[in-house]
Amino acid sequence: MTAEPINFVTYCGSKANQVVPVKTTRSIGARECLVEVTHSGYCATDTYFTGVPMGLGHEGVGVVRQLGPAVTQHKVGDRVGWGFVHEACFNCKQCLSGGEIYCLKRKMYGYGNLDQGSLATHAVWDENFLFPIPDAMTSADAAPLMCAGASVFGSLQQRGYKSSDRCGIVGIGGLGHLAIQFAHKMGMEVVTFSTTEAKREEALAFGADEFYVLPRTAGAKLPEGIRRLDHLLVCSTAQPDWHVFLNVLEPRATIYPLTAFEKDVTYPHLDLIFSGVTIQGTMIATKQGYVDMLRFCIQHKIKPVNQEYPMTVEGIEKCNHDLKAGTIRYRGVLVAEGADRSGETVLDPETAKAEPEVTKVTVVVDGEKNGVTNGSSGHDVMEIA
Repeated sequence: MTAEPINFVTYCGSKANQVVPVKTTRSIGARECLVEVTHSGYCATDTYFTGVPMGLGHEGVGVVRQLGPAVTQHKVGDRVGWGFVHEACFNCKQCLSGGEIYCLKRKMYGYGNLDQGSLATHAVWDENFLFPIPDAMTSADAAPLMCAGASVFGSLQQRGYKSSDRCGIVGIGGLGHLAIQFAHKMGMEVVTFSTTEAKREEALAFGADEFYVLPRTAGAKLPEGIRRLDHLLVCSTAQPDWHVFLNVLEPRATIYPLTAFEKDVTYPHLDLIFSGVTIQGTMIATKQGYVDMLRFCIQHKIKPVNQEYPMTVEGIEKCNHDLKAGTIRYRGVLVAEGADRSGETVLDPETAKAEPEVTKVTVVVDGEKNGVTNGSSGHDVMEIA
């Protein structure tokens, strides 16, 4: 460890379900880097943690400012990014076979390193989970790729795809608009599904070959004649009606539920058996997958569509509200440069823990109770779109 601890500010959730700036004190380990955070993506997962006293954010990009004595992979001044998984043992069956993201001793967002996140002035991270950002990519574009991009790219890369496959994508939002671009540039036919017509033109511009509006009444079906799908990436904020897709999935197709649903996935059992369909869990891209993804984005000019906010309490709260309201197109990105933090009061950790609770307000996601919101004006509604 370095001799002197380093103090920085982390934006944390709280029992009052409000964002608060909290002082974090860390020493830099032998294989750790101090990173000055310049940009952070804001993910739907983050909205679940605003009511938890922990560091928020897991789509970080910044500049290396200090190195531990044994760091070999980065140097001061490098631009780096990081995502959902922060640490692994690198000595177990999963790690030694290239699946470090599934390490049973891993640390990841919401479960480890709770005193820091990507919404912060700085952070201290293991060098193995910091990924070099290519010179040809802006930091704002890189931030959403650290989770959203890595989720959709990793699912297809790890489980296999062919350029002759047909890939269905449910939900054209923060994940979905990137999934369309990746699948299109991988050479697949891309078939998109949304709850409204509103995003048809945008979906086609991202690379979709076909666009269908999902039926909203029980028992309704998709139009006849849709050729069957080999992959189905579920990028929506709520589970779709699986019955709707029974007749458009190839036997032995693969379904990838990529968002964090509150309820268990319940798929028609006999149809699962008779069709050989796989419901495939995937974590995120592996370390090599991140490197591949970033190169792939540069080669094929893949970029997220971002909506930027200042990295302040006010900016984070506004981004959080807009994401819950479904008005962001398509990824929220918090930017440190130019952010005015002069009026913010930084709390020490003990004071932050003692913050009082307030009445929690239900968030309705597609008609289902799903977490809490920091508003007091009623229910926010999010749709699959």
